[in-house]
Amino acid sequence: MTEDSTLTGDGHGTADGRRLSWRAGPIGLAALDPDDAEFLHDLRSDPVNAHHLGIWPRARTSVRERIERDLDDDDRDDFLVLLPDGTPVGHVALTGQNLVDGTAEVELMLAARHRGHGHGRAALDAVVDLAFGELPMYRLTAETHTDNAPALAVLATSGFTQEGVLRAACLHRGRRLDVAVCALLRPEWETLARPRAWDA
Repeated sequence: MTEDSTLTGDGHGTADGRRLSWRAGPIGLAALDPDDAEFLHDLRSDPVNAHHLGIWPRARTSVRERIERDLDDDDRDDFLVLLPDGTPVGHVALTGQNLVDGTAEVELMLAARHRGHGHGRAALDAVVDLAFGELPMYRLTAETHTDNAPALAVLATSGFTQEGVLRAACLHRGRRLDVAVCALLRPEWETLARPRAWDA
């Protein structure tokens, strides 16, 4: 069975009927919906995600309320990362969008069992292509702890440059952690030798 055989007839959805906002390679991005609160809650409760993002797990109801609130927020776009069969593997977002300056921040979380399969890189590339190919962004940033080697490797592979370190910027489990600041500029994205999301 080929990957495309699991898409709906119009090529813009998954086998389970979920409408895709964006597709790139092996994954699709679907707008986050309040019904995704349980999956997002599980992602946020994962110890690895909680550590590297410096977040507290929230109650499912508060996650749902946050999704509902953010639906009307013009400064962010949240997506569920889906496999062609509709299986959710993570969450990716463009936050803090400033259309005047052309800046935004990228956030990415993957479910534990889906790490190490290239889905993070595919999701990151997809949202980067969305930011530069459909939106007037000029600069994207991403932050993670300096000890998050897998995330830093994915960011570097996708063209991001580590610009600096925010020393002791995050308190997590009683420890002060350094945060790496990475960025990708539109001219750098334009020179990347990889297919764009719309070529997939």
